[in-house]
Amino acid sequence: MRTGARHRLAQLYGPSDLVVLGLGVTIGAGIFSIAGVEAATEAGPGVLISFMIAGIASLLAALCYAELSSTLPNSGSAYTFTYVIFGEVWAWIIGWALILEMLLAAAVLAQAWGLFAARALAGLGAEVTGAAEWFALGILVLLTTVVAIGTRIGLRMLWLMVGAKLLIIGAVITVGAFHVDVANFGDFLVAPRPSPVPPDTVLETVLGHTQQFGWFGVFAAASVIAFAYIGFDVVATAAEETVDAPKAMPKGMIRGLVIVTVLYLGVAIVMIGMVPYQKIDVAAPLSGAFDEVGEHWMVHVIDLGAVIGLTSVLTVLVVGLTRVLFAISRDGLLPPGLARISRRFDAPTLTTVVIGGCAALLSRFAPVLTLQELVVLGALFSYLFVAAGVVVMRRRMPDLDRGFRVPLSPLLPALSVLATLWLMMSLQVRTWAWFGLWMAVGLLAYLWYGRTHSLLAVRPVKQGRGRHRR
Repeated sequence: MRTGARHRLAQLYGPSDLVVLGLGVTIGAGIFSIAGVEAATEAGPGVLISFMIAGIASLLAALCYAELSSTLPNSGSAYTFTYVIFGEVWAWIIGWALILEMLLAAAVLAQAWGLFAARALAGLGAEVTGAAEWFALGILVLLTTVVAIGTRIGLRMLWLMVGAKLLIIGAVITVGAFHVDVANFGDFLVAPRPSPVPPDTVLETVLGHTQQFGWFGVFAAASVIAFAYIGFDVVATAAEETVDAPKAMPKGMIRGLVIVTVLYLGVAIVMIGMVPYQKIDVAAPLSGAFDEVGEHWMVHVIDLGAVIGLTSVLTVLVVGLTRVLFAISRDGLLPPGLARISRRFDAPTLTTVVIGGCAALLSRFAPVLTLQELVVLGALFSYLFVAAGVVVMRRRMPDLDRGFRVPLSPLLPALSVLATLWLMMSLQVRTWAWFGLWMAVGLLAYLWYGRTHSLLAVRPVKQGRGRHRR
């Protein structure tokens, strides 16, 4: 792969910066709601087991990402890994899935940011009727501008946002801990019961029924909670910009995921401990819990945390998608202009502007909130190839230097594949239909442009001044 001076990113991330990237992209507004929603509708207090199951499934995938990013420290994450291990066509398919994941996630979260920002201002007495859509557009324009004019500026801003977010989460856990009633954990595994909702996921359709609570509910909740961890894979897109990446990438990714798991568990324990699961307000679980115990001021703190959390997630998503498109373009599968580094800003500025514009259009005109499961499926699809890639690369390229090795391979990568398939089966049937349509469009795009413009198809030949295609 070409990595000349005009197409190479400067190194600026250290291990602690990677941890911040992980915390920035993984912890959003969901940390303040997901535990309560799943406890009330699926698992009861057993949702704490669900968090541990989801954390283990995510850690298995993170270990595989850690090995490949320490061995192939280039931009592009799963796209680059797949290119080296499985070839160009499969790499394009994974790259196309990553574009879906990150672009749609940016549009979805921008809309969510607008809603939370409007709610937070309304809670302070401001009149913001109908302003949510403009807030969504404004945050995308702001963050696109920040990332476009330099990664260092975005990184400094991210440190501030993650620091503020951690302070707010710390306040939630500390204040909530004073109101925890151990009796609320008594009926830990609630007796199972039929679900009033008809089957809509692949797994439920295969089984022919749905069920709430009991062990079925615990695992169903774990599949939803695992989606809250998605985002750590975006950290791998920063490998090319990381100092001593073979050592720093595994440390940063794994440490970040462990911290995220601890924070999610902390908020979940407080959430379940403050209010019996039967009384949780699904519309606003954590805010309602603090209202129930008389800590009304915490509602404003939670709204602020949600806004800051979503801002940090959006920032890292814009950076991550920029790096994926940069890598794909550098290999010739997308127009080469997207792989240029701005001399003024020392960043792929044009690519960032294109991404911000596309995300803004999606957030403004597409019903993205109804398609948000596609974000999850796009990520899980890449997880499969990364886990399989660990095993295949060990066999095909055993002599490559690896800064980190997945222990107990091929057992742990195989378990990662199984866990990922289970999560994919927990998605709705209609999500799979939309995903199939997106991938079909991607294959047509590859046949139309990528196949004839890739570096594998176009080679310079010393014959006059021309170029010949293979």
